[in-house]
Amino acid sequence: MGFFNELSKDQIKSMDLFKNLKSNYFLQKLFNILLKKKSLNIIKYNKAIKERIKISIKDYKEYLEIYSPIEIEIKLVDDTFGKFININKGDEMYYHIYFNNNKKDITRNYLNENENIKKVKIIIDYQIKSFEGLFSNCKCIKYIYFKKFNRNNINNMIGMFIGCSSLNELYLSNFNTNNVTRMDYMFYGCSSLKELNLSNFNSNNVNNTAGMVCGCSSLKELNLSNFNTNNVINTAGIFYRCSSLKELNLSNFNTNNVTNMEYMFSECSSLKDLNLSNFNTNNVTNMECSLNVLH
Repeated sequence: MGFFNELSKDQIKSMDLFKNLKSNYFLQKLFNILLKKKSLNIIKYNKAIKERIKISIKDYKEYLEIYSPIEIEIKLVDDTFGKFININKGDEMYYHIYFNNNKKDITRNYLNENENIKKVKIIIDYQIKSFEGLFSNCKCIKYIYFKKFNRNNINNMIGMFIGCSSLNELYLSNFNTNNVTRMDYMFYGCSSLKELNLSNFNSNNVNNTAGMVCGCSSLKELNLSNFNTNNVINTAGIFYRCSSLKELNLSNFNTNNVTNMEYMFSECSSLKDLNLSNFNTNNVTNMECSLNVLH
């Protein structure tokens, strides 16, 4: 006769059952329907010891938050022939790319002229914790939309969109940055972006924003109204060469812990309105060219 017991969150993480479900969308949809009921029975059965284990709804929901896949939709510039579309970080088994809904090998970085690509979808499995350089130098991408992003375990976004010089539409409304500590050079060189809304970003744990939007020379609107900089120590070059920005309100910035502000606003040649009313520079040791906005 079997028995039931509730599992802790840590126990669930190590269960083979959940690892096997990590990318099974059909089962996840089925379980999401079952979640609407008062009870949900997911049972693991071990023949050797004849043991049954029941998973609670609460624990299953926590599993979904941790292990749910991330789905990204991208669009390419009109002339895709010979363009580089590299999202290969050496972890091919965790990345799945679909051209026109047909799955392709992630290591194939070049598009063929006769493919007539209209839709590209990227799915990232739960194992990935770092987005460092994810779209690095993907110059053929003009549009990125994060359709599904419920996961909390991503902690690194260094240079995530660095060098995406054709990117002109970026939708981050579902973006989860709850545990991210590094955002330096995140949008570096995104020279076609005209607006960027980061008002939904949770930046409570971020400690480095150096060069975050550096080189975004077409950027005219930048919303950082809810950006939390309490733990940031490095803002060097964060707005460097944002030459189209006319106004920038940083009144919500807490710079108590910042030590490096060099080149922070350098070459922001269109900047007319800059609100630094709450800036604290007591701990800053490097301010070289930080306000050199006209050169």
